[in-house]
Formats: sequence, structure tokens, C-alpha cells
Amino acid sequence: MKTSVTYTNAEQALAVVQSGNRVFIQGSAQTPSFLIKELAKQANRLKDVELVFISVYGNMEVDKPEYADSFRINSLFVSAAVRNAVNEGRADYVPAFLSEIPHLFAQGILPIDVALIHVSPPDAHGYCSLGLSVDVTRSAVYTAKYVIAQVNPNVPRTHGDGLFHCSHFYAMVECNDALHEADYNDQVTSEELQIGKYVAGLIEDRSTLQMGIGSIPNVVLQSLASHKDLGIHTEMCSDGVIDLIENEVITNKYKHIHPNKVVTSFALGTRTLYDYVNDNPFFQFLDIGYVNDPHVIRRNNKMVSINSAIEIDITGQICADSIGTYQFSGVGGQMDFMRGAALSEGGKPIIAISSRTNKGIARIVAMLKPGAGVVTTRAHVHYVVTEYGIAYLYGKNLRQRAKVLIDIAHPDDRESLEKACCERFKIF
Repeated sequence: MKTSVTYTNAEQALAVVQSGNRVFIQGSAQTPSFLIKELAKQANRLKDVELVFISVYGNMEVDKPEYADSFRINSLFVSAAVRNAVNEGRADYVPAFLSEIPHLFAQGILPIDVALIHVSPPDAHGYCSLGLSVDVTRSAVYTAKYVIAQVNPNVPRTHGDGLFHCSHFYAMVECNDALHEADYNDQVTSEELQIGKYVAGLIEDRSTLQMGIGSIPNVVLQSLASHKDLGIHTEMCSDGVIDLIENEVITNKYKHIHPNKVVTSFALGTRTLYDYVNDNPFFQFLDIGYVNDPHVIRRNNKMVSINSAIEIDITGQICADSIGTYQFSGVGGQMDFMRGAALSEGGKPIIAISSRTNKGIARIVAMLKPGAGVVTTRAHVHYVVTEYGIAYLYGKNLRQRAKVLIDIAHPDDRESLEKACCERFKIF
């Protein structure tokens, strides 16, 4: 293959985008903000361009009301960058398991015309890396008719499934932008610290972990300093893994698949994390269709899945993507890992939540809000953890579930929950 590299400007590269096209945009830390901004400049010539992606960061620009005739967002996950647009009806949301999104592209259910991606500079052999965001991007690159690469020296070169030869790209555009960052250690509460301790108590040595997004999963990592020989198989990793790796808490020695490697699909955190994974063979960034496959996940014994939620009712139904009808996030990979951990030998699927929001709103409720989306069904839930303790639901009937969940609810919410339980189940 030829290793010579030719760059063009964004205006010329994006000329391939036509009205009626479906355009994929890479997300998370590597949201290609420069290309998005340049695409917005071409709004006058475009009509009904559909934009698909998972979690994106930064100013989307193309979601402004004045571009409504030119661009329509059809998001596979609702992050803060597009939350207003979705809830105001200017954008749409597709509920989908992360593990199945590559199939939507490959099977032509959501065929991709153009993919906008963000990659490292090519190496001596002409290969660029998808860096911190292999996830669904790998599938989009393979299936798109045209791929436009935003090439940036700040993108880490990661090992795994994310290497593509520059000849695969229709056009390459240079930029030198900082990557998007997220710091989950900001404003950690005493309640979250207690939750971290309870969850850590459920994790045995030689377990393999998956952590969801947010402050609670990161606090759990901080509570694992005395554990031994943990492994990581997760859709997303953050800064919290660094100290545990450096202190040989995370060794990956006892994983059944990909031993001695951290398996992830994307990374989101601070620049410290991005530098740490750069050219680090201890990390394998793999396609999310594989990483999040429950049949793959279950192959690791003692698989522990740790995720959070918006609210849970007294029967164990988990709402994790909406506040009533208000779309807050997405289905994501929670069910992929909850099911994979449940099927694992010695596995533990865990939902970890504070008993109340920071505004004092109860998270354990008699009934979910009208319109709330059930991401994880009550049949899939095993452990629920709050700052008041651990509720084990697996094998329990509805009355028993209600009792143990009320026991870990906020004390000021328990009386009303008991009344609701009595009315619903006739006893308490």
C-alpha cells in the first residue's frame, strides 16, 4: 500500500456530503469539532442531512434551530451536547444497545454515506489510529461510502481494532485541537464515597470489572486499593484505573479472555488518561460489538458490572435514560453488561445509586415517572446499592423486593414507600 499522505482543506473534503445523506460523527473525547463547525458553514447548500452518533462532546453547531432544514440529528445516545435539541423536538433519539449499533450500520438498517472521524497522524506505514474512540466508529468506517478524517497530533495512538491505513480515507484534514475531557472526581459527595465502599465490599479478588459512566463508578475504583489481581473488561475506562494499574491492583492475570490486557472500547477522562493509554500495549481498544457482547462478557468468571440509574421502582425496574419523558441519556451498554455479568460464573450485576438526587428527589420510588424508560428490567437486576446499604433482589418476589429496597431508601422516603407497598401488595 502507498504510504504517501495528501491533505486537503475542510471545505473541499466536506463537498462530498450531499443533501439527503446520512453522516456518522465519531464521539466522546474525539468528537471532530473542527469538521462539525466546517460542515455547519455549508448549510446553505444542504438539505435533510441526517447526523448519527453516540455520545458527542463540545459545541455541536449543526443543531442550531437556524440549520433545521439542513441538518437533522438522529442520535443513538443523548449526551449533554444534544440534550436540548432532542427534548425540544429538533432532534431524534434511537434507543439501541451499544452492542447492536455496529449491526445497524453493517446490515444496512442505518447505512452510512459519509463518516467524519478524528484520528492520529499516520505512522511510517501510513496507519492512523482511532485513538480513544473505537466503539461504534470502527463499524462506521468499514461501512461508510466516504470517510473524512480529521488528523490531529493530540490523538493518542492506541492498540487494538482502531488502526486504519490512510488509503481508506476519502480525504484527510489537519487540525491541532485539544481533545474533549471529563473529570468525574469533581464534587464527590459523602454519600457516593459510602456507596463506593459498599460496592467494593461486593467485589472479590480476581474479579473482572466493568464500570459505567459517572462519579459513582469512579468512586468505586478509588475504593479498591486493597484488592488483588483485578481485571478490566469494560465499554469505557476513565482516570480511575491508572492508580490501580500502577499499584498492581489491576493486573488482568486471571481473566479468561484477553488475559494481561485492559479491554475497553473507548476512554473518556483527562489528558492524564489520554497520555497514559498512548502506545500502551496494556490497553486493547476493541470494537463495541465484541466488547459489549453478553456472550463474550460472560466468559470472564467473577464478572462485575457496576452501573448507575436515574430512578428505580420498588419492584426493581431501572430507569437509566430519562426523567419521565425528558430524554437525559440513552440505553447505552448497561443491559449488555448487566446480562453478561449475570451469566458469568460468580458474576455480579450491580446498580449503584444515591438514595436521593442533589436536589433531594427520591431515586427509589413507588412507581417510575410517567414516560420513564426502563433500560434494565426487574428480571435482570441482582444488586442495588445506596449509601444506606445493599439490596439483593435476585430470586425475590415483588413483596420481598419492595421490602429490601425500602430498607436502603432515604429514611425520609421510607414511610411513603411503605404505604405504597401496603396498598399495592396488601401487606407489609
